Amino acid sequence: MIVISILRIYCYRFCFLLMLLLLVGLFSSSAHADGGAPQLAYVAGAVQGISIIDIARQRVTGTIAVGGNPRTVLMSPDGHALYVTQPTLGLVAVIVAKTGKTLCTASLPGQPSLLALSLDATVLYAAGQGDTKVRALDPVTCAVQRTFGTHEPVYGLAVTASTAADATPLTPNQLWITGTTSLTIFEVNGHLLGSVPIAGGPQYISIPGGFTAYVTTRQGTVVAVDLNTRRIVQTLLSEGQFGPMDYDANTGEVYVPDRQHNQLDVLTPVMASTTLTPHEPEQIIHLSSSPQSVAITSDGQLGFLALSNGQVLMLDVPGRSIVTSIAVGGSPHFIITGLYPPVNSPIFTPQQTATAPPSANPISRPFLIVLMVLVGVLLLGTLWLFWSHYQKRLANDDSTRKRL
Repeated sequence: MIVISILRIYCYRFCFLLMLLLLVGLFSSSAHADGGAPQLAYVAGAVQGISIIDIARQRVTGTIAVGGNPRTVLMSPDGHALYVTQPTLGLVAVIVAKTGKTLCTASLPGQPSLLALSLDATVLYAAGQGDTKVRALDPVTCAVQRTFGTHEPVYGLAVTASTAADATPLTPNQLWITGTTSLTIFEVNGHLLGSVPIAGGPQYISIPGGFTAYVTTRQGTVVAVDLNTRRIVQTLLSEGQFGPMDYDANTGEVYVPDRQHNQLDVLTPVMASTTLTPHEPEQIIHLSSSPQSVAITSDGQLGFLALSNGQVLMLDVPGRSIVTSIAVGGSPHFIITGLYPPVNSPIFTPQQTATAPPSANPISRPFLIVLMVLVGVLLLGTLWLFWSHYQKRLANDDSTRKRL
């Protein structure tokens, strides 16, 4: 009987431990980046400076007080830091996303309002229309590392890898800068590569992974520029007033806010081998107010539109439909979402969102729960077999003693 009692105690302990493991697997959150990415979106220009949207709850859950009329906000790939321009104060700030604490600031001329992050996330490029130079900053200390002179006010920034035929992994990346009349291209080591005249005055620029840069103009067009030849391929849109763009990293489609017509234009990607581009836009999503900026999540499932009326729209990207509207107040200028899945050492970072390598995909929670249940069933079955065997052996021993 003592042995049976001991077995029962161990059985109860095992069952308790198994239930505890199941509860941990069910209620513990997956590994997420510090600061909340990818569950959060950050909106610059809201009432308090930056509003924080919880994507799952579909509402504002916090704010970060930032002065200086913040215009652009970017996020470090690990979700730890936000990079924010404060043009009326002449500052670029690095802020801890989780706490709102300022890590460092850089005082720059020209009312800096533009940012771009290097592909390895080790350099932050900043500029504004009130100056003709772009500064390369250390994103940890805010120290100026290099200066790029363009001789024109700066309207847009983007970083891309070299597409030259003889490019190697050691070939320097490129910094593309839009000015008053043209695009200026530098290698990130400071070497000037050339310029591309753009009729109508280039403004915002977006460079998805590939061979094409998409450039809006102040005259109201969107043009495609070949990264290798540095020539305009085609005018894609016209007769609009276009804001900062983003793209779907999975399909290559480019999303262009049209502020004049209260709509979001979706462009078919222009490939290097494209000879005849289909009629653009591929699709139009009509809106209730003027869109100021757009951000597409890196998995290509959701989009976010900052509207001039203080609202942010959540989009179902594959369904091309509006999911909900979230009030953030103020005059939103820019919106950013975090990496999904979050990574600590990304190999590249596009303009507004980034895609992690496929190997970084976490194990889904349902799969983990099913796996734990199966393991538990197998262990309980094994324990039951041992128990049944012991009971039979005990019965045989009792029968033998009775015969004796």
